[in-house]
Amino acid sequence: MYVRLTVTWTDPFGLVHAAGDVVDIDAVTLAELEEQGVVKDPEGKDTTQIGPGPGSPDPTADPGDSPDIGPGPGAPDPTADPDASPDIGPGPGAPDPT
Repeated sequence: MYVRLTVTWTDPFGLVHAAGDVVDIDAVTLAELEEQGVVKDPEGKDTTQIGPGPGSPDPTADPGDSPDIGPGPGAPDPTADPDASPDIGPGPGAPDPT
């Protein structure tokens, strides 16, 4: 999770971060930094995130309704007859099967 530092802090890797910097830390490090006063919860804000974040798809939606799910660009047509496709076979450099 991302937090804004209230004082200068040196992370476990030895990198120094200035007060006001936003850093990505795990929940254990967050608890330690809050205890030391290095980060503070903004007034009225809770740093705990429960559930999907803003812009996340609706978890109750039927995945079949999403236009973004399916084969990627250039994927063969799943309804095509595989025996009729000239593009399927050994790749370049494969030994001749005959």
